[in-house]
Amino acid sequence: MSKPIVAIVGRPNVGKSTLFNQIGKKRVSIVQDFPGVTRDRIYMDAEWLNQEFIIIDTGGIELESEDSLISSMRVQAKLAIEEADSIIFVADGRSGITQEDENIARLLRTANKPIILAVNKIDSPKQDLDVYEFYNLGLGEPIAVGASNARNLGDLLDAVIATFSEREIIPEDKDEIHISVIGRPNVGKSSLVNALLGQERVIVSNIPGTTRDAIDTHFIDGTTKFTLIDTAGMRRKAKIDQPIERYSVIRSLKAVDRSDVVLMVISAPDGVTEQDKKIAGYAHESGKGCIIIVNKWDLIEKDDKTPLRFTEELREELGFLQYAPVLYISALTKQRVSRIPELVKYVADQQAMRVQTSILNQLVLDAVSINPPPSHKGKQLKIFFMTQADIQPPKFIIFVNDVELMHFSYLRFLENKLRESFGFEGAPIRLIVRGRKDDDDNLPPRSK
Repeated sequence: MSKPIVAIVGRPNVGKSTLFNQIGKKRVSIVQDFPGVTRDRIYMDAEWLNQEFIIIDTGGIELESEDSLISSMRVQAKLAIEEADSIIFVADGRSGITQEDENIARLLRTANKPIILAVNKIDSPKQDLDVYEFYNLGLGEPIAVGASNARNLGDLLDAVIATFSEREIIPEDKDEIHISVIGRPNVGKSSLVNALLGQERVIVSNIPGTTRDAIDTHFIDGTTKFTLIDTAGMRRKAKIDQPIERYSVIRSLKAVDRSDVVLMVISAPDGVTEQDKKIAGYAHESGKGCIIIVNKWDLIEKDDKTPLRFTEELREELGFLQYAPVLYISALTKQRVSRIPELVKYVADQQAMRVQTSILNQLVLDAVSINPPPSHKGKQLKIFFMTQADIQPPKFIIFVNDVELMHFSYLRFLENKLRESFGFEGAPIRLIVRGRKDDDDNLPPRSK
């Protein structure tokens, strides 16, 4: 299931971006003491009490303004409200309730979403009495917060994650393999979906951004059940002109979260672009199985070495996806499209593979004999044993005498040995190094 989405909304200059940065524990949104700084929605992963969610910062809402920039910000905020599972409405405790606060409260009441009312700039207990007038907004109990010093941030986040239990959860068939189709606009994702399904289930157009929502389609290939998620194309921020396209990006990310295997679609005539790298990187970081689909292969002039040269370029440009199989297709002519379901099933199986600890430790012994572990200042790394902790993606814990002695290059060597022995094709591998005598709860993992 995809992560819950929480939108932060309110009129300009009430401290939304400061609160956003506190929740995400990163300085992402620009914070200035004048209105209108945050113009677009900004997304960030956040976590509270082991509950992961996506937080969206929005520009200020001024419902009655005719200014074009303000109008665009208003549209963005409304789209965030529509997409969010829960909403944090931020008001300014110093200025009290304004007419704009009342207008926004009326808008939020029609959204039928859980609303958490955060009265900001209440930086000390002496100001707590200023909160009570905000009951008049009719949005339930206001929570006094000081975003600048994180006052009562825990109380606010407790209230936020309590709303997640109200989400409508659609049960998913665990026997189905969920596939998301991702990539830049106009690389042929919708055409690929149509070719896979054998019928016009998704609108196809050569206008970038036609597909705005994620669309689920169930189909069966042989005896295997699949759920295919067609997503809107993602493009660089500077190239996004229509607010509705920004709205589509979060749905694409949600689709990746929900998938087992990602089809990363690249246009053969365009080659690998910077945006391709960013999109593929999200799938990799999310731990999803991945297949690189090079579409529009029919438009390329070829000789017998063209696929090899193109693959070398892919491996160089997408270095973090060395494990992903590459398939050259034409969605238009359906060339090699029929191979996709079987390849998806294969990658899904690779993602779910488990290896016995005894076999892993034999691999470690063989690897150490071929390439002894590194040493530093006379102290050599000793690997005691390795065990598999999880699947989807495959996760391995390596117990050593000193985690500081484990160099990333040796981790890469061990990963290569795992792949040589067991495959894991299409699956990102996570390697975590721990000291044998350390308490796992206190030792921060060192992930690759």
